[in-house]
Amino acid sequence: MLSMSVFRAPAVIHMGPGVADKAGQEANRAGVNRALLITDSFLLSSGIADPVINSLRAAGVAVTVYSGVNSEPTLKHVEECGAMLQQSGAELLIGCGGGSAIDVAKAVSVVSANPGKIQDYMGLDKVPNAGVPILAVPTTAGTGSEATAVTIITDTERDVKMLIISPWIMPRAALIDPLLTLKLPRHITAATGLDALTHAIEAYVSRKAQSMTDILALSAVRLIAKNLPVAFDEPSNLEARAATLLGAFQAGLAFSNASVALVHGMSRPIGALFHVPHGVSNAVLLGPVMEFSLSGSYGRYADVAQALGVAPSGDQKKDAEAGAETVRQLIRRLEIPSLAQLGITRDKLEPVVLKMAADALASGSPGNNPRLAAQEEIIGLYYAMV
Repeated sequence: MLSMSVFRAPAVIHMGPGVADKAGQEANRAGVNRALLITDSFLLSSGIADPVINSLRAAGVAVTVYSGVNSEPTLKHVEECGAMLQQSGAELLIGCGGGSAIDVAKAVSVVSANPGKIQDYMGLDKVPNAGVPILAVPTTAGTGSEATAVTIITDTERDVKMLIISPWIMPRAALIDPLLTLKLPRHITAATGLDALTHAIEAYVSRKAQSMTDILALSAVRLIAKNLPVAFDEPSNLEARAATLLGAFQAGLAFSNASVALVHGMSRPIGALFHVPHGVSNAVLLGPVMEFSLSGSYGRYADVAQALGVAPSGDQKKDAEAGAETVRQLIRRLEIPSLAQLGITRDKLEPVVLKMAADALASGSPGNNPRLAAQEEIIGLYYAMV
């Protein structure tokens, strides 16, 4: 029996060098006169955000800028931007930056039209009303937030990364411009690219995978595996940057509609408790979690291996194992630090590892994994990485 599925994406997608200049056009199409741009201080001071700002102003749109998102998105960012939205009277939110800036824009949209605080909307489909529309302009090839109906905000008081999923926070339009990624430092290129690879792999092996997400996920794996090392070695290589950015966007579409799995469930507590960037924690986890999960679906992981460039042997188990090893080699090549190098030792894990495993399971993502993990197994995986 055929199963039912739903697929969501931004209504408009501009892609290619120079499309950041379309911001004003999209604001005019939305019929707005005032916009709030959410970004970080580096993107503002370096001029990377200038094409967006200049395009808006040329289109007659007044722009207010918030440039305080210099870390993982938190309640503080949402509260400050929410106040600025009210003061400015902005009718459009523009997230320009990595996933953090876009995630803050999504959260501000939620509170712009719904009572209470953003904490009240943690979970799936708990947002009743559409808020201020969102325009997403990614400057990293990583989170895919420009393509998702998902935002993650850290509640620093509870040390919890809140996952909020709602069709109301899908960006109205996405401007995917590789020119904005050329100044990305090598270590951020590596971490964000591996974040995107994690999205693609988990979307493909997820228990909620569907035919449309399968196509996008495998295409994303191919694009990222081939082009991310080139972008890492040659930061000014526009073709590699564009291909990696396209892969990240496809991975975002895939996981937003198929969900992520165990890596993301385990990653969020690392970020919340130890303040490790999301892409780095995903990259650290990806190899070990893949190896743990292979037995849940050798066939699916063999498909991933082929997308990674592993020649098929005719033995799905061997191919799946070769794919996991290929991922480990890529993580080493891109110089991702270990948990120990990040200062997360066994002694630091011990007081919090039970909470971490419980929070991972509570997120719901591990339930989509091809091999389900018990709390004790998750604890074992955490310890195996230090």
